[in-house]
Amino acid sequence: MTKSPASSLPPRISLAEVARATGAALGRFDGDEVARALGRFEASHVGSEAHPTIADISECLFFSPGDGRIWLQDQRMVLLHTEALGSLRRELIDSLGQEKARGLFTRAGYVSGARDAQLVRAQWPEAEPASAAIAGTRLHALEGVVKVELVHVRYDPETSDYEGEFIWHHSSEDDEHIAAYGIGGSPACWMQVGYATGYVSTLFGRLVVFREVACRSMGESHCRVIGKSAERWDDVEEDMRYLRARDFVGSPPHGASTPQAAHLPAAPRRHDAMVGASAAFNAACHLLHRVAPTTATVLFTGESGVGKEKFASMLHSIGPRRDKPFVAVNCAAIPETLIESELFGVERGAYTGAGASRPGRFERAHGGTLFLDEIGTLSYAAQGKLLRTLQEGDVERVGGTRSVTVDVRVIAATNVDLRQAVREGRFRDDLFFRLNVFPIHLPPLRERRDDVPLLMSHFLQHYGRKHGRPATGFTQAAVRALLNYDYPGNIRELQNLIERAVIIAPEGMLLDVHHLFTSGEALDKNVLSIRPDGHLSGAGSAPVSSDSSANQAAADGAPGPGSWGQMEETLIKNALAQCGGNLSAAARALGITRAQLAYRARKRGVAS
Repeated sequence: MTKSPASSLPPRISLAEVARATGAALGRFDGDEVARALGRFEASHVGSEAHPTIADISECLFFSPGDGRIWLQDQRMVLLHTEALGSLRRELIDSLGQEKARGLFTRAGYVSGARDAQLVRAQWPEAEPASAAIAGTRLHALEGVVKVELVHVRYDPETSDYEGEFIWHHSSEDDEHIAAYGIGGSPACWMQVGYATGYVSTLFGRLVVFREVACRSMGESHCRVIGKSAERWDDVEEDMRYLRARDFVGSPPHGASTPQAAHLPAAPRRHDAMVGASAAFNAACHLLHRVAPTTATVLFTGESGVGKEKFASMLHSIGPRRDKPFVAVNCAAIPETLIESELFGVERGAYTGAGASRPGRFERAHGGTLFLDEIGTLSYAAQGKLLRTLQEGDVERVGGTRSVTVDVRVIAATNVDLRQAVREGRFRDDLFFRLNVFPIHLPPLRERRDDVPLLMSHFLQHYGRKHGRPATGFTQAAVRALLNYDYPGNIRELQNLIERAVIIAPEGMLLDVHHLFTSGEALDKNVLSIRPDGHLSGAGSAPVSSDSSANQAAADGAPGPGSWGQMEETLIKNALAQCGGNLSAAARALGITRAQLAYRARKRGVAS
């Protein structure tokens, strides 16, 4: 759907409109090699005119000269001098070193590729996998980064297996790197490799890693890259470390290997390393790394399910108290009458039923870390007792007569706005300022969608091994649904969706929409799919049924009768009839672009 970034914007003109006005033939930029390479896709034999073409993509590039803005659909773009980017590159390499600078540029490229893949999925939801993949090469060229020549590409929709080889011509990264450092011994197209990884991984919902095997910065005549599904690389960890801001961020597991975090000095290897590559995720990781060596109190904020306890556990494991206890307390799960004894301990005979003395959570965490989850649910009285302990550094058991000194690092987490709670008198302001020493906000998953493909791959492999049900991947419809879903339950909900699908789907079958969304989840209205009972599901229709018959049909792999094609054909015919055959007017009425409508009309055999 074509969206206006702001209703007050002055008129915009697209590149396609300029081409039509000047008579330029944008289609001629799609050469014969594209058609030949497209034919290499298994089960997808399409020509260079398969949509989206260069002409289609140019419909999404808008210029608003009087307003000082350029848009690629709803994403703002800029024209930047390559010399300026080269200057930034030199400063980062000289100040941070080549390895860290390479990671920064690789992650920036990954985010750019993921954004372009989301654009293609939103604009051309019915595009064949081959055409959608080629759109990435066209976008990369249109954005002035590099010309891409396809050597061969293979994608198997039955197994989601991908392998491709490309040649890059006129790399802008190489131009600037060679100008600054001359010919060296390592590849330099870092952003471009990140872009390719982000684009294809987001497009197919499965981690695909690209590697530059020849580069002009190494003295080669051109750059050559190879992309494969992550598990097909023997040493993918070497590539993945450039997508991680910190060593404690893990890569998704591949094949049958056990997932482990990267090695940390004097720290045990972990099986629950965090997964992510988005800018928001990396920003939180940077803050975590900064505060870890200290004893400062940390307050994690964010919606339920964003991974606050995971971050708290990682903060403990990379800090100086890693060898001491980590004690987690869910404040919301403890009754108000028991919160004092749970936190501070109880002496024998303090009250009826206290038959023995026992330490509280503060004492058990002595020397280590105490994690107070959902701290915003504490009663006002319990907040006062907690404040005293934080100020004085000692506790007194219920029914006791002496104080016990404790050395505890406190980490708190909440999914409520504590500042607002203070204003409303529900939370003590002095306790808030005691806890809010080093706040770290964890954004919801809908604001870090670049991490969704990595998390999908991670959870697919994890639950496949856990339940002994190896899964090969996701269907294109499932990928589209997962990338567009709003995730009110955040990462925890994505985790549950994939675990459920792994259990429901027949062994060896790709996970589909009806395997994932079986509990009344509201899908985006633009993500329509066929339910097992043959009806369309999505936000604009009844949610996917969770009754036993639907689940049984999903387990049996029953596809049900297809009704999407007929419905789409009817919608197109009705829109064209109401608009007197005017394609542009019909596209506006349907809320899609003219290019989208023309493509779908041709596909359905509807005359315009």
